[in-house]
Amino acid sequence: MPQIEIYQVDAFTSRAFGGNSAAICPLDAFLDDATAQMIARENNLSETAYIVRRGDEGDVPVFDLRWFTPTTEVDICGHATLASAHVVLAHLAPDAPAVHFETRSGRLTVTRDGDRLTMDFPALPPKPVTTPEGLGAAMGAEPDMVLKSDRGDRDLLLVYPDEALVRGLNPDQAALKAFAPYGFIASAPGSGDADIVSRCFFPNHGIPEDPVTGSAHCVMVPYWAERLGKQTLFARQISQRGGELWLKDKGDRILITGQAVEVMRGALFLA
Repeated sequence: MPQIEIYQVDAFTSRAFGGNSAAICPLDAFLDDATAQMIARENNLSETAYIVRRGDEGDVPVFDLRWFTPTTEVDICGHATLASAHVVLAHLAPDAPAVHFETRSGRLTVTRDGDRLTMDFPALPPKPVTTPEGLGAAMGAEPDMVLKSDRGDRDLLLVYPDEALVRGLNPDQAALKAFAPYGFIASAPGSGDADIVSRCFFPNHGIPEDPVTGSAHCVMVPYWAERLGKQTLFARQISQRGGELWLKDKGDRILITGQAVEVMRGALFLA
């Protein structure tokens, strides 16, 4: 019976069962799209990632990387990239200082950073847009402002005045689906040690609430860095599982740093 290796990794957390969980499947060659999607549906995690080694550049391995939610393939994903880098650097290339991933969003490099991993992602600076009619009601609270990147990102950034409002949101998922194809990043200034906080909702991609969304910070960081006057930010995603991200605004790139914890390893059987 054909089988493939599979890892489950919790990303943007230092503890098992926190952060956002991703399934990582190292392959010799990519599966057909239908099979890849069925496996992602079977895993029923925010993302299942598939990696295929294409070679090496010096001491840095190069992998092709694809990401699937339970319902669709996506163009960019932070937590599953962090989880994929953990698998590569812990198991497939344990002596490498970094890994390059070739993706739909171009090359993404992940580098060892002590007990953390730092991802080099594209910045997606957002601009204010007109608030879609009914969005505040669907979210459960009217945002102060709605912004969107003009670089093809699918998500709307909803800015709220404080953490308590974001924490208390209870969106109507069916109502949010009417705003296809958007996802929704609800963000506010943080309290305590956090500069910013967020929660993310993607009902049109089979994810009612994403526990931690690395790629959403490609949109948030340019906005909050300018508003707060800080190049370096510490962020918390205040979902039920929660997550922590260390961020740096480098203009056209965002450095996203986090931890990852491996929680499961095994084989997936293809009948």
